[in-house]
Parts: sequence; C-alpha cells; structure tokens
Amino acid sequence: MREPMDVHALQEALLTPEGPWSALDVLETVDSTNLEALRDPRPWRVVLAEHQSAGRGRLTRQWEAPARASVAVSVVLPVGGSSDPGWLPLVTGMAMGRALADVAGVRPGLKWPNDLLLGDRKVCGVLCELTGNGTVVVAGAGANVDQGQHELPVPTATSLHLEGAQGIRREDVVIAFLGHLAALHGEWVLGGAALGRVRAAYRQECVTIGQEVDVHQPGGALLRGTATGVDDSGRLVLETGRGRVVHAAGDVVHVRRVTRAQPDRA
Repeated sequence: MREPMDVHALQEALLTPEGPWSALDVLETVDSTNLEALRDPRPWRVVLAEHQSAGRGRLTRQWEAPARASVAVSVVLPVGGSSDPGWLPLVTGMAMGRALADVAGVRPGLKWPNDLLLGDRKVCGVLCELTGNGTVVVAGAGANVDQGQHELPVPTATSLHLEGAQGIRREDVVIAFLGHLAALHGEWVLGGAALGRVRAAYRQECVTIGQEVDVHQPGGALLRGTATGVDDSGRLVLETGRGRVVHAAGDVVHVRRVTRAQPDRA
C-alpha cells in the first residue's frame, strides 16, 4: 500500500512566516492540479493531488499516474516587474532537478524547455500557464516517484524507484522543490546579476545544448539543427542549414548525442 502524503509535515514546512507560500491545498483526487490552481490563481498558492484524472502536459497531452505514486504539484507565481515569463518553465525545471538531487541523490538533465531526464528517459515534466491578465503564472510539475515500468505511460519514461532511489517520501520532494523554486523565483525577479546567474546555471544543466534535435513547431513544421544555446529570453538557439534560428515554442526531440557545442551565451 502506498502511503498518503503527510499534510501536517507539508503545512509545517511550507506555511511559515518567513516563506512566501500562503495557501496549501492537498487533494485526494482532481482533474488537474494546474486547472485547479487556475480556478483560484492567488499568488503563492500551492495545489497538490494524490491522483489526477486528467493531468495535462504540453501540447494538450494527457498525463496520468497511479494514486500516491508521483508528485503532482502546481503553484501560482507572481510575474512582477519587467521580468521575462519565458524563463519560468526553465526555472521550474531547475528547481525540481535540484530537489531530486537533494532528496533522491539523482541528477536529472534539463531538456529544453520542460522535461527532466535521467539518462535518456523522462522522470518529470513541467507545464506553465500565464493567467490573471499576465500578472501570475501557474507552474505545474509532475515527477515520477514510485512507479514500476508497467505503470508508466511510455517506454521512454522512468521513475525514481526504477533508477534505484526507493522509499522516497513525496512530501520531501515537494518541500525541497518549493524551497528551490522560491529561491530561484527571487533571483529571477531581481534581474541583473542574479538573473544572469540563473541563466548561466540553466545553460550548464541543459542537456539539449550540444545535441542534434528536431523541433516540432506548433504549426506542424519540423526543423532539424544543432542546439547551440539558450538565449537571454529563454529561447532555444539552433544552427541549421538556413543559419541561426531561435525557438520560443516547440516540441524538441533529441535526435542523437553529438560532441557538446560551445554554449551560445547571447
């Protein structure tokens, strides 16, 4: 039997006077934590679910996991000032990657723009949605914790359990994730040198840079090139047969591993 999350431990760790998180909803089941957060997008609200019946990924994909086997979390983040919201999916992925390193001892690579990989298999996905007249972003993350291979939707997915990190408490992952996310969000809002450090860290951790990739664009077009960097707006930079191209949206497939190119710091 998989255990439910310890709500009291979550409340004690997250709802503190010194922290930013203002509300915590832990639901037994919900259609989607992102949809639930969008229904009441108060800044710094956290929504967790033991089970999602209609979890959502990028490009309207469905995502579902057995009850109590994964982390399904969405948070409402203020955009603030002139900060570029294009970095929030990348920052969210960084926060989850650091949380999994802290709690499970694994080091996921960041696949631009929204996946975390262990080796070449996906352990976590991120979905961010701008709302509230552009004043807040709902940032959702789904991390596979305890699933066996038969419980995963595709052969290219994995879980912490399958990677040898067993007995992981999901609430520990959530607490570590939200701690890192609050810190990274603070640096993102500050801008300047603080944001520069975030950008540099992402580029270092992004396994897409240096790979030959196919980008499936929203209109259906496909473009192949070598990913040489992520620019200051969070867009993927490709070198293609047509020259240098940047992408703010698209579904990226890593075609094959190539010699890591020098990251483009533009």
